[in-house]
Amino acid sequence: LGHFKPTLWLSFFSNLTICGFLGTYMSDFAAAAADGLPVFMMATLLVESIVMLLYLMTNNVTRRQPAVKLPAGKTPKSLTSSIVARTVGIVSSLVATFSARDLFMPGQIIDFIPRDDIYLEWTGAFIHSPPDGTDEAEEYAMAADLHVGEKYLCQFLGLHMLLICSFKFFSAFGIRYGSDGSGLKKCGMIWKAQAVGAALILLLFRLFSAAALTASLDL
Repeated sequence: LGHFKPTLWLSFFSNLTICGFLGTYMSDFAAAAADGLPVFMMATLLVESIVMLLYLMTNNVTRRQPAVKLPAGKTPKSLTSSIVARTVGIVSSLVATFSARDLFMPGQIIDFIPRDDIYLEWTGAFIHSPPDGTDEAEEYAMAADLHVGEKYLCQFLGLHMLLICSFKFFSAFGIRYGSDGSGLKKCGMIWKAQAVGAALILLLFRLFSAAALTASLDL
């Protein structure tokens, strides 16, 4: 159980982060008479957060199995899998970079990403968040506020991708092998759930892959 409590703490703060993000757009939701669903989402997330917090504050049980002989090169403080840690460190760092851009600086081109300007144009980022001093700003700046819904969706996706990456980082680097070897078993459970989530995200990307391949021609 001890390995899962930090995961619950991460979930608790993730829920609060999502609620805070929704709160920043509440005036826009209200102006469009579309605040019912966001309020419901915030309420359910807060209820879930309260339940998790009560559990974390009242449950002090930490079950440990007897120590076992560890594989060669492993100590109780070792990473559960160096291969997974390296893969997550490389892949999720890149994903987190793109997601952080979409959340905090939508519409800003990252120079080292190939054809990033085409991606931003195709996804409409230049329309709702045209960079200052660019041709796009001259063309779209006046109407940018009318596309606040598209900006919300862009930042909403970026936030959730960042949260997904945070769970991956925690499972790869935060959970250790343990003297009883339970860390690997617990990581295995988390990684299976993450694999299902990653497959759903890939399926979503696959639905738009054909259109994305012709993005430069469309533009």
